[in-house]
Amino acid sequence: MTAEITPLIAGNWKMNGTSVALAEVRNLAARLAEGGPPRCTIVICPPATLLERLSEFAAPAGIVTGGQDCHPALSGAHTGDISAQMLADAGAQYTIVGHSERRTNHRETDELVRLKALAAMAANLIPIICVGETEADRDAGRAESVVASQLAGSIPDEWAGQGIVIAYEPVWAIGTGRTPTAADIEQMHNAIRRDLVTRFGDRGAATRILYGGSMKPSNAAEILRIENVNGGLVGGASLLANDFHAIISAV
Repeated sequence: MTAEITPLIAGNWKMNGTSVALAEVRNLAARLAEGGPPRCTIVICPPATLLERLSEFAAPAGIVTGGQDCHPALSGAHTGDISAQMLADAGAQYTIVGHSERRTNHRETDELVRLKALAAMAANLIPIICVGETEADRDAGRAESVVASQLAGSIPDEWAGQGIVIAYEPVWAIGTGRTPTAADIEQMHNAIRRDLVTRFGDRGAATRILYGGSMKPSNAAEILRIENVNGGLVGGASLLANDFHAIISAV
């Protein structure tokens, strides 16, 4: 982990959670209050139906919220979509864009992800831009080139003052319980850092790069010790207060 960069632990609830799930966040807030201030930024990205309610009571506990996606347009005839400004109005400070499940299930392109990131920044949200290779890409030896291409196409040249976050998520490790080796993670995160520095200089050197792919209490400490891993994008483990708190405590 890069010492001068404040780590970020983000929970992506995906399409999980109704009102009863808010009790887990209250439990997490109570756990956080028992100890000293966390040494990381804590973000929870719930379903949009819970975003405003969660934002209201999470903020006093030092937990910020985010959306799981946003539409690139400000408004319009886009039934079922949510704009970045709507997320901000509901209390969000971040939003995920380009998650592998949207790239796969909704056939989102790098260009669409770039436009969503621009929309997020225009609404004063920090976009968490996701990149990652499939198992076929890795087996074919093109993992780094695939991720480099996604970075090039998904990150806007125009950065707002709040910057961006990058989340590396090997697609084959999401929700499978499988994780790359520490050496694999380090190699990819170092490659991402080089690309960011080459393109953006000091801004690239200061950008947080999260690891996302079956991070859980049993492996969080090991992963978070790896060079250029500046936090995690956590899926299933973020739904349970005890598991998510354990990962936060591993920072």
